[in-house]
Amino acid sequence: MFEALGRPAVLAPALLVVGWLIYHVFFKPSKLPDIPILGAKESDWFPLLQAKWRNTLDFKAAVKLADAKYRDQAVIMPLAGSGNMILLPRSEIQFVTDQPDEVLNLHTSAIENLQIDYTCTDPYLVHNPVHHKIITTTLTNQIGNLVPDVADETEWGFDKHWGDCTEWTEVCVYDTLRRVIGNVTNRVFVGHPICRDPTLLDVGMAYAQYVPLTSQILRIVWKPIRPLAALFLTLPIRWRTYQFDKILRPEITARLAAYDARQADPEESKSVREPEPNDFLQWTIKQAKTSGDSYMWKPSTLSGRILLLNFAAIHTSSFSITNAILDLVASKQEYVDELRAEIESVLAEFGGEWNKRALAKMHKLDSVFRESARLNSFVTVGLGRAVVAKEGITTPSGVHIPQGYSVAVPSYPVLQDNDVYPDAQSFVPFRFSDERKDESIDYVKRAGKAFATTSNEYLAFGHGRNACPGRFFAANELKLMLAHVVMTYDLEIKGTRERNKWYGLNRVPPMEATIRVRRRR
Repeated sequence: MFEALGRPAVLAPALLVVGWLIYHVFFKPSKLPDIPILGAKESDWFPLLQAKWRNTLDFKAAVKLADAKYRDQAVIMPLAGSGNMILLPRSEIQFVTDQPDEVLNLHTSAIENLQIDYTCTDPYLVHNPVHHKIITTTLTNQIGNLVPDVADETEWGFDKHWGDCTEWTEVCVYDTLRRVIGNVTNRVFVGHPICRDPTLLDVGMAYAQYVPLTSQILRIVWKPIRPLAALFLTLPIRWRTYQFDKILRPEITARLAAYDARQADPEESKSVREPEPNDFLQWTIKQAKTSGDSYMWKPSTLSGRILLLNFAAIHTSSFSITNAILDLVASKQEYVDELRAEIESVLAEFGGEWNKRALAKMHKLDSVFRESARLNSFVTVGLGRAVVAKEGITTPSGVHIPQGYSVAVPSYPVLQDNDVYPDAQSFVPFRFSDERKDESIDYVKRAGKAFATTSNEYLAFGHGRNACPGRFFAANELKLMLAHVVMTYDLEIKGTRERNKWYGLNRVPPMEATIRVRRRR
């Protein structure tokens, strides 16, 4: 072995690699601003590297330290796989929100964080996210028309995964709810009956697990060999993409043919053909055909967009409803009773019919989700943005951040702050509905306490023009699902709750947690 290392053909490249590493780790001039390094100690020889190690091992401690020690100033926040992010103080949340995309860019940050050029089989789908327009316009506008489908699929999903047994039955909360969420969400994405295809659901969920895991690994791989590593690391992702496309392709092909037939003879279509489906796949087909770009209506393009939507929607919604149910089960029976009374009262007002207006009047139900999101938010640092302006950006506190770095603001410490939310460590289910009842408060401010409404103190969905575009649909879907649970099942109150788990920057509910439920007589 040592003889081989002595050969010039081996030794020269090895020395170049070692020299490159030594230069980049120890001697390369830093463009980082002269501000404190979160997690570094005075005795550290290599503060950035050592701080990165500490922060990665215990990010919860790091983000709490940032708020306790550096609340009013920016800090460098080294983290494995995330580079040297600049964490700005909470006083600059609005500043970040107000910056144009030409200065601070969420899309660029997401592409880098998820390593989209490697983890997405067709990266152009993300680089050209035309489906966002459908989410913000058509999906949001169709929420009311979609409620009956959502209600029907919710009932079917819980019947299947929680059953109709009137004796106490133990269920794994996250595992069952993500399947119900998958069915309900895909009812809106691709329609019935394909939304109930178990393989479609399994493939979509597997894809959603592999993408963040693979991107985390790729971010710590040396950049020059990253394309080679990606060939092997992304094999599970490419396989799931192929499977998803194979399942959806017959439906897509049939819909494309039906769309073309309707366009060729609109009059015959009105009298003979079935009504046009009202779901995301159909809206995407219409958008694609209207564009005139044949790439847009390729079956692989259309299935790829639906797969991306599954990735974006199912996991986050599953976390939300899992947390809400675990919080209720850990609280008091009187809260469940009060919630049930509100739902019964509102449904009676609307003749027992689930609709958008009825859901909007269920303020206590809405408050449960906002309070649960406040207490358990997946987002621990918010408004992650890449600095894309060539000249960089200078913050109100005078910190200059060059192009290529990223910024974020605290979320977890704000959501847990007693000065912002009194008794912040406790689950107070009707915290926000009580505030909405207070007529001494301006109406706009009261309306701002709704689950899907964002603010500087509530970044669960982001904030500003780049806030989650599908949050209004998600809020209605989740509220209807929890209302169905409360009206259909008894929940055994445990009084305690399993702790959330931290994975890098993110907090997730205990995925193995179980509860006992029974069908109400």
